[in-house]
Amino acid sequence: MLSSPRTHARVCRILREDPELGARVAPGERERAIAECVAASITIPRGKWRVGQMLLMSDGIGLLALSGLLTRRVGLDGRFGAELLGAGDLLRPWQGEDVESTLPHTTGWRVIEPVRVAVLDLAATERLAHYPALIGAITGRALNRSRCLGLMMAIVHHPGTDVRLHMLMWHLADRWGRVRPDGVHLPLRLSHSLLADLVAAQRPSVTMSLKRLRERGLLEAVDTGWLLHGDPPGELLELQHVAVSDARVAPRP
Repeated sequence: MLSSPRTHARVCRILREDPELGARVAPGERERAIAECVAASITIPRGKWRVGQMLLMSDGIGLLALSGLLTRRVGLDGRFGAELLGAGDLLRPWQGEDVESTLPHTTGWRVIEPVRVAVLDLAATERLAHYPALIGAITGRALNRSRCLGLMMAIVHHPGTDVRLHMLMWHLADRWGRVRPDGVHLPLRLSHSLLADLVAAQRPSVTMSLKRLRERGLLEAVDTGWLLHGDPPGELLELQHVAVSDARVAPRP
C-alpha cells in the first residue's frame, strides 16, 4: 500500500474510471470485471511531489494515472529535460531513483494539476490478472510511454527552437487536443519554463519562439491553454511516419 501524510486512500473501480482499459475486456465479462477490478486510489496535490516521503509498494504493477497532469524532470550538468504525463500513464516514480549512476543527475516530479492514481499493488494486480487482456493493455501503456519519449528525443534534436515548439504542441495535441471550428484546442497550461525543458531550450528562447509562432498565426495563447491553427508541421508528420513504420516491422516478443 502507498501512503503519505498529504494523501488519503479511497477505493476506485479501475475499469469504470479508465473506459479505454475496460473496453479490452470481452463484453460478456465487462460488468463482472468492472465490479471485481478495484484498487486503492490517492490524489496527489499540486506542487512538488516528494516521492521519497511516501511509503511505497514493494510488489505490483505501479500507479495508474486516472486524471491530472504532472512532469518528471531530469537534470544533468545544469541542463534539464522533462516528460509530461497524465491520465492513462503508468508510473513507478520510485523505480531506479536510488540506483547509482555513472553520470550524476537529479530527478524531480511536479504535479501541475492534481493527479489521481490507482494503486496497482500486488492485490490489485492479482484481481486484474483474472482478465489477461488487461495485463497486456497495461504493458502496452508502458511501451507507448517509451515510444513517446523516443519521439520527443527526435523533436529536441531539430536545430530550430521555433520548429521544436511547433512540433511539440502538435505532438501534445495528438493526445490532449480537441478540434474546434477555430482550430485545435490544447487545454494545457504550460509555463514557458516547462516548455523550455520539454524542447531542450532556454526559457528566453522559448518566449521569443512563441512570439514568432503567434505572429505567423500558427499558435494562440488562450485562457484555457493553447489554440493551434493550420496544419501540423511536416517535420512532425515525417517523424510519426517513421515511428509507425518502426513499430510495424519490430519483431514480436
